[in-house]
Amino acid sequence: MEDSVWKTVMGLSLVRGIVPRTLFGLTAVAAIMLIGILAFGGRRRRTHPLIASLVAATLAGAGGLLATWLMSDVFMVFGVSLGWPVILTVAGGFAGLGFVLAAAATLRGARRALAVVLVPLVLASTALGVDSIYGEYQTIGNLVGYTPYPPLGSVTVRKASMSVGEWRDKARKGALPSMPDSGKVFAVDIPNTESKFKARKAMVYLPPAALSDRPPALPVMELLAGQPGSPGRLIDAGNIAATMNAYAAEHDGLAPIVLAPDQNGSATHNSLCADTTRGNAETYLTKDVVNWATTTLPVAKSARMWAMGGFSQGGTCTTQLVPRHPDIYGAMLPVDGELEPTDGSVETMVRRYFAGDRKAYDGQVPVNAIAATGTADQALFAGAGKGDRKSVANMRTIAAAARAAGMETTELVVPGADHDWHAVQAVWNPGLDWFGARTGLGEMTKSLEEYPQVEVLQ
Repeated sequence: MEDSVWKTVMGLSLVRGIVPRTLFGLTAVAAIMLIGILAFGGRRRRTHPLIASLVAATLAGAGGLLATWLMSDVFMVFGVSLGWPVILTVAGGFAGLGFVLAAAATLRGARRALAVVLVPLVLASTALGVDSIYGEYQTIGNLVGYTPYPPLGSVTVRKASMSVGEWRDKARKGALPSMPDSGKVFAVDIPNTESKFKARKAMVYLPPAALSDRPPALPVMELLAGQPGSPGRLIDAGNIAATMNAYAAEHDGLAPIVLAPDQNGSATHNSLCADTTRGNAETYLTKDVVNWATTTLPVAKSARMWAMGGFSQGGTCTTQLVPRHPDIYGAMLPVDGELEPTDGSVETMVRRYFAGDRKAYDGQVPVNAIAATGTADQALFAGAGKGDRKSVANMRTIAAAARAAGMETTELVVPGADHDWHAVQAVWNPGLDWFGARTGLGEMTKSLEEYPQVEVLQ
């Protein structure tokens, strides 16, 4: 019973439903009560308490707006622009905080207590507002690092016994093996046999066909979260299970197997997705993860049937690793990626990660990797939030390099999105259909221009 309650609490959504409604509602009610007290019940002073609080709110909001904009777009403290929706939300939080603190200084007794109570409510509401824009922490469990997914060892996974084409033939004849109605996500420790890289648990989505007693050899999408981030947050923020299950429901149980490995080792570490003095992340992702999958899961082995994708730092990893390993990966689906692996200045990275070897670092830069080892057999399906102008420019630069290498190239932007998971979901929705058609799971039934959430640049 306690375990069930715990799982229910951990599964509560932070972006919709009872949690945000309750928090925003309590904040609004308390704020209205405080405004009423200031307007009609405050002590008589030379300056009316409500006017004083409104002035404080205006000054705090303006200061918060300026500070957040400078950190976001001038000094680029976070490496990317936060986007105006986030900047304005944070500024609103500063304004609210200024208002309640000024009220607390004016009021006494129980009235002051109400203002004090509003401080954490304003802070929490602002944080939840920012999270709803990014879509990073979908549940309470995401916020505290709780993983609800069962271990992969809890189910029996068999080796592939047929091709995708043979599975589709059986579907047409009504002779498919038994399988569950939907796929599932599992947690697993992938051995770091060759790399010795210290990774956190990976997440694996298996579609219904993969859970049958005679599964086909399925295509694979190896998907990487941003930094900070984790495999579990990628699964949840990317809406992976629901998206894949919807696809499988329309394709006789077929969908790609999704591998979500950990490319960084911790939320605070950036591995650059390379083999460096700080860990062999590239070997882990391209050898340990791939070898484990091909020996444990019903996966196809040809490069055309494998794709890598990722958000933000995970998108950068995608465009640097896929062209460096054309024998493993045939497609890349990055969203809001960067032009190069980034953790400080280039000089700092060369010294700290590559022992002073600038050539080793340069080889990890996506446009260099594409030019050096990318092939025309590979394809790029890239996207970016339209409001994230830097990521849009990065995408266009990398796409130009891919096109020059002879790759099939698609560039999408997502109106109304910035550097956030809403952009990821919008891009990977048609991206899944595109990859499914590329790997024989099913045909695309509409053009990219017909998808409502994206605009096609090229």
